[in-house]
Amino acid sequence: MSNKPLSGLRVLELGQLLAGPFTTSMLGYFGAEVIKIEPPGSGDPIRGWRKLDDSGTSYWWRSISRNKKSVTIDLRAKAGQALVREIASRCDVLVENFRPGVLESWGLAPAVLKEENPGLVVARISGYGQDGPNASKPGFASVCEAFSGFRYVNGFPGEAPVRPNLSIGDTIAALHAVIGILMALRERDQHGEGQVVDVALFEAMFNLMEAVVPEYSGAGEIRQPSGTTVTGIVPTNTYRCADDKYIVIGGNGDSIFRRLMEGIGRNDLAVHPEMATNAGRVKHETDIDAAISAWCAGRSSTTALRVMDEQRVPAGPIYDIADAFADPHYRARKLFEAVEVNGKKLEIPALMPKLQRTPGTTEWAGPALGAHTEEVLGDLLHLTPEKLAALRESGVV
Repeated sequence: MSNKPLSGLRVLELGQLLAGPFTTSMLGYFGAEVIKIEPPGSGDPIRGWRKLDDSGTSYWWRSISRNKKSVTIDLRAKAGQALVREIASRCDVLVENFRPGVLESWGLAPAVLKEENPGLVVARISGYGQDGPNASKPGFASVCEAFSGFRYVNGFPGEAPVRPNLSIGDTIAALHAVIGILMALRERDQHGEGQVVDVALFEAMFNLMEAVVPEYSGAGEIRQPSGTTVTGIVPTNTYRCADDKYIVIGGNGDSIFRRLMEGIGRNDLAVHPEMATNAGRVKHETDIDAAISAWCAGRSSTTALRVMDEQRVPAGPIYDIADAFADPHYRARKLFEAVEVNGKKLEIPALMPKLQRTPGTTEWAGPALGAHTEEVLGDLLHLTPEKLAALRESGVV
């Protein structure tokens, strides 16, 4: 008997690529049974994205589809839609990230599914949400990050806004979907009925915008990009050391700032009355950053970080993934989990958060296309081998 917190929960995934699949990856990691529906023959496009292993399958797939059961069903076929409706009637949660209206066109609208399964929670992830003027527009993460205002504050003043080399809009939306699903399940436990969880990528990113809204509403302030700093908080920046490595130093607490200045030999700044508070330090940001930059430029990143540690100033290196793999803290925190794929060891990231008594784990890597079709349709829907064979012959599964 599994002791994972979501054990006993059955989730149907109709999404593809990233936002929906990352949502269900999180749920599956913590014990939910995840049934992933994929198109026969081709599967989820992410199987072929980015770096591929010797079998022609992406390494990304092995991570994002861990612990899932792959079932092939043609959702454009009436017989396939009927199968999915039947599966949904036996599930607790359905996750989809198609364009609004697609589910309805397949006869799989939440209202239809709830006729057979009133307790079903349906998480719908889209670019702009299920209603509103932009609902029907295609909503990739990159576009929605821009529309949310998130991209505007990224980069350096006067230059083109930048994006992190990640699909952060998808993963942030997925985390919002997980939160919404768990809240909806909690409410269902109390009142017995499921509901729709409507997650828009742009809204998930808008949710990260901190004080941007009240500052504009109250003071007319439009926050601008600020490069490696954060507007109005000093000092917190990225500094280059003598070994050409960059470190981040956050010395913006009042007592921390004094210790930082003492550590770099600038007692004059440590005791400067105007720099005793953040408001004063903001006025002197150029002088403060110049002092820290000059000090870092004269010593290696290792030496600079050692001094920061001694002074109890928050600071750290800027890591690439190779640095993370080699760092003992990552290993001590068990942030990598080993799976076997085609007889070879592959490390994939553990998923957070850590639960002390009922932790999540990776049971298996992303499976081969359709690896669980017969198991799910046979065991869950009680289809006979003859019926399964006929469905395969027709191309429905």
